[in-house]
Amino acid sequence: MSIKVTLPAAFTRHTEGRKQFNSAADNLPGLLADIDQTFPALSTQIKGEDGKLRRFINIYVNDEDIRFLGGETYAFQDGDEIMLIPSIAGGTE
Repeated sequence: MSIKVTLPAAFTRHTEGRKQFNSAADNLPGLLADIDQTFPALSTQIKGEDGKLRRFINIYVNDEDIRFLGGETYAFQDGDEIMLIPSIAGGTE
C-alpha cells in the first residue's frame, strides 16, 4: 500500500525541498511515525512535546478533513492523497 503526502511550501525547508513523498503508513499515527524517521526537522514543526499533532495542523485525505473521517482511527487506503496544512490566522480589522 502507498499513500502520497503533499506538503505546503512552508514545510519544504524541513524536508530538503521535497514537496511530496510516499508513505506506507496505515493511519495517521503511522504517518507521524514515518515523518519522525524520514524528516525529523518536520516532525518538530507538526508535533508538540507530547508527541501529538499540533492543533493548528490540518490533515486532509483526498480533500476531506480527516476529523470528519474518524481522525486517528481512519485507515488510509491505497492511493490516498494526504495533505498537511498549517492553519493561518491573524490580522486586524
